[in-house]
Amino acid sequence: MSDAWICDAARTPIGRYGGALAGVRTDDLAAIPLRALLARHPRLDQGALDDVVLGCANQAGEDNRNVARMAALLAGLPPTVPGVTVNRLCGSGLDALAVAARAIRCGEAQLVLAGGVESMSRAPFVVGKSDTAFARDLALHDTTIGWRFVNPLLKRQYGIDSMPETAENVAAERGIARADQDAFALRSQQRALAAQRAGRLAAEIVAVEIPGRKGAVIRVEQDEHPRDTTLEALARLPTPFRDGGSVTAGNASGVNDGACAILVASDAAVARHGLVPRARIVGTAVAGVEPRVMGLGPVPAVRRLLEHHRVALGEVEVIELNEAFAAQALAVTRELGLPDDAAQVNADGGAIALGHPLGASGARLAATATRRLLEGGGRHALVTLCIGVGQGIAMLLERAR
Repeated sequence: MSDAWICDAARTPIGRYGGALAGVRTDDLAAIPLRALLARHPRLDQGALDDVVLGCANQAGEDNRNVARMAALLAGLPPTVPGVTVNRLCGSGLDALAVAARAIRCGEAQLVLAGGVESMSRAPFVVGKSDTAFARDLALHDTTIGWRFVNPLLKRQYGIDSMPETAENVAAERGIARADQDAFALRSQQRALAAQRAGRLAAEIVAVEIPGRKGAVIRVEQDEHPRDTTLEALARLPTPFRDGGSVTAGNASGVNDGACAILVASDAAVARHGLVPRARIVGTAVAGVEPRVMGLGPVPAVRRLLEHHRVALGEVEVIELNEAFAAQALAVTRELGLPDDAAQVNADGGAIALGHPLGASGARLAATATRRLLEGGGRHALVTLCIGVGQGIAMLLERAR
């Protein structure tokens, strides 16, 4: 079997909800990093691309009707290049990368563009059809995040806790104190701002150009979610999700917009197209947990992955753990035996600071992990996310030699 190599990656800046990227259609947003990768590799025979695989969690608005295929066409790829959209909620972008790697390893593909996209700002309201003829009531749902059109049987069996409520459940069950959550959130912000100021994040980002008034062009070149804050400011924030709770807007990830694309190639495609391998995709694992504590999903996924590939966690120099909430991130690191301030975990900040555009986050984490491997000279990187409705996903990368 051929190895599957990450050869390049690009992402848009991550925008705040209603922020700089809110005016960009989701399919246009997804096309931007795809187009950037094609421009970087003019020797690449675009017609040789076997597939475009993008993750997207929402798919209720401009991201409906297979956003991967639409983005591929908008990016200028030949109509002969197919595209598919995958949905594992928060893990979609990483799962898209895993789909590409499996196709390459088993010989069904040689060259794939993978990644993900989410515009949470542009997620629409939707109205379901009436249950009875001539009914005079309609239910309106916000598709930005969370449950909608709930199956009553599923609700009775597992509940329909919102994402912040699941974080409260984890905090209560695992004894994650509010002070520890706020300290974790502050570290995320500080690390992200330091990486931004040092230019490390800029190495991942392709600017988004937005038409302004009277022919002006607005260039969005950096993530706009990081905040320069303090422990005192974080401690003053309310806990709106549960009386006496500990989850706040300050120790939770954002509601964001963004897209990421990764060029994945086989051994033969690397040679044919003059590509430079950066990291090998060793493998991926997924696991399920109770939906009400979905934030614990990375724990069994990581354990399954590392056991299968006979790699100890202590051998992993780079870890990118999606910070859906500080409570769940701390529960995961503690369960895996890592200190709260582990230097190898989210060294350049995580989703609490950078944001969490659902379908794009997994690909963004893989791109960041690859960059960090190359910068630090480590051998292994671990990428992992918790997933709504109770799942976890993890991927192991190995630096190219």
